[in-house]
This record gives sequence, structure tokens and C-alpha cells, in this order.
Amino acid sequence: MSMHRSLKTQPGALNEHRNVLTRAERIARLVDQDRFRMDDDSPLNLPKVANRAVSTGKKKKAAEETTEEGTATTEEAAGDSAASSASSS
Repeated sequence: MSMHRSLKTQPGALNEHRNVLTRAERIARLVDQDRFRMDDDSPLNLPKVANRAVSTGKKKKAAEETTEEGTATTEEAAGDSAASSASSS
């Protein structure tokens, strides 16, 4: 019997964002936040750890392009006004 396509894993599937962390990953995050001490605390009944997805920078890149275009237009206008004031003198 064949496997349903939603159950098959793609090659890059392991690199995708996961909501559920393993116990080791949760402990590592808690240690970084100074909320877990390896000597004293139990690895059982750990507190919840938020795993937020990192946003992509696509919107920021588009904003930079418009800023660069606006800067180039401003520089051209400044150059044109300087040239016109120099020619009128």
C-alpha cells in the first residue's frame, strides 16, 4: 500500500519551522534564559518555551529599494538646482 503524499517528508522538511521542541532543545533554551539549572532542576515537567518563527526580510528589501530610488531622485534634483544656479550667475 502506498503512503499518502501529506505523510511523506520532503528533503528540506527537516529545516522548516517546528512548533514542538524536543526536551533537549527546551532545556537548552531555558539554560540560555537562566530559567533552568542543570544541577538542581529536574528535566521533567519543564515550563513551556515559545518557539517563534523568524520572519523573512522580503518587505525590508523592497523598502530599501524605494529609499534608494528616492535618494537618487533627490540627488538628481539637488544637482539640477545647483547647475541651474551656477549657470544663472
